[in-house]
Amino acid sequence: MEKKLAFWSVREELSQANRLRRSYYELLRDELDQFMIQYALIDSYTNFTNKKLPYPFVEKRELKPRARIPAIEYECQNTFLVIFIENTLPASHKKYIRFFDVNKTTKANLVLSKTLPLSKKFDRNQKHLEYVHFFNFLRVLLPVDYSLLIQRNPASKARDRYDLSHFHVKIDWPIAEAAEDLAQSLRYISKDLYEKGDKYAEDIQKKFFGYYGLPVMSGGRRTAAIVASQYLKRLPCISTVYAGSSESRALIRISERGTSKSVLMKLTEEEIKQTAEDNNLALQTFKKNYMVSRNKKNGVFIFQTTYSFTGQAKPPDDGKLRELIPDFYMLTVSGQHILPKPGVWKYPPLSLNVIYS
Repeated sequence: MEKKLAFWSVREELSQANRLRRSYYELLRDELDQFMIQYALIDSYTNFTNKKLPYPFVEKRELKPRARIPAIEYECQNTFLVIFIENTLPASHKKYIRFFDVNKTTKANLVLSKTLPLSKKFDRNQKHLEYVHFFNFLRVLLPVDYSLLIQRNPASKARDRYDLSHFHVKIDWPIAEAAEDLAQSLRYISKDLYEKGDKYAEDIQKKFFGYYGLPVMSGGRRTAAIVASQYLKRLPCISTVYAGSSESRALIRISERGTSKSVLMKLTEEEIKQTAEDNNLALQTFKKNYMVSRNKKNGVFIFQTTYSFTGQAKPPDDGKLRELIPDFYMLTVSGQHILPKPGVWKYPPLSLNVIYS
């Protein structure tokens, strides 16, 4: 990413202490990525199969920028919203990201909210991201309403420590303000969302959804995810937002690198053989490390689409105001990969062009 687009400091601008923190954050995020893929996709697939229901695989066309997603909510699909911040969220942001003492992940709060069945033994260390039982704790909390907040513990001075600090975190920044903020940064307006009329304001709000790869009528968690992502640009650090919805059947991940969507995809036996051959892998090696499950005569794989910004989604070089062109896309597909199964150590993502094939 070019420096002029960054609201966060690139590595070369960080102190040695903050470079170490960045490295640690990214290492923890790699682990969190693996867990979220498991929970969002593989565990959801298991939910369907356990109930003997056919899994609603995402169609390739749904992965195109601005694609419409069928407005069907699937009960067996795991839903969630998680915000993971490199530093600590200052108290001054509580007006729009609602994290208070009453929704800290303390035993008293969790018991009072009846969020999860807790035994009498409450391990206070389980909220630390580096702790061995952290992901068990996260798995129990993920189904709660609103979102979970993972951030750096401000008391960890000798070494950085990250905690799942708050649950039931509501994102209360209005969509119109988020769209206005984006449009100002991209120089489509100078000050106010409605300065060029109602129709222009409506187009800007549509573009706001398009900037994050969502259809304009997206449901609550996905909308909260993009509003939170836009709001977190106020912080001089990187952050990652994970969202799963019962409509999209995808793991949506928004970070300083942009947006990606991971879904489950079926490949025929012929496609499996061809993909293994194209990547110089033995068929059994490919199946063992990449195939999640069998689905009749097909194999089930994790497919990730990454998106990059078009010129419409970048600030103009001259910094001058410009007109919004409704028909132009904000995103383009920049990467298509089959991902190895969570926990696979040796094998990398494999390029596979399917969306426009």
